Amino acid sequence: MYSKALIEKAKKIKILAFDVDGVMTTGGVTYDENGVEYKTFNVKDGHGIVRMNNAGFITAIITARHNGTVQHRAENLKIKEIYQGRLYKLPALEEIMAKYNCTFENVSYMGDDLPDICILEKAGLACCPKDAVDEVLAKADFISTKDGGRGAVRELCDFILEAQGIKKEYIVSETSSK
Repeated sequence: MYSKALIEKAKKIKILAFDVDGVMTTGGVTYDENGVEYKTFNVKDGHGIVRMNNAGFITAIITARHNGTVQHRAENLKIKEIYQGRLYKLPALEEIMAKYNCTFENVSYMGDDLPDICILEKAGLACCPKDAVDEVLAKADFISTKDGGRGAVRELCDFILEAQGIKKEYIVSETSSK
């Protein structure tokens, strides 16, 4: 199903970084009458992230928006690096890479819109959900068969585990993905 070149890129991944809106969520924003913002996350995506953490990968969120729901979700999943309010995302990724002594070829990034292109152009494995904007689809190495917030993150996690020969069924979840 996946090309040999794509599998080779996936074998080098140590860091998985994600945008939030349109990747970890469907991209919809819900507000209550007081202006409080709500987001809905996919538990299967969350379980994929937990399993990546348990397998020793570095997980990260890099998002332009700042939201307490994102902070809570990241903490719940034990995502190691959380960068919110980053309009230009590349410096955040470079900080993460320096901290863990990694290069771009060790990075998988999943984004869905124009602010993500600066990272997608450099990441070793540029990824997006199938409903990403056309400009992002054109930059992606890995295009999920799923939309953002509907299993795209999980599909990527499973692909990287498989490419690296890590039997995903043996990675026990110690953290709830809910």
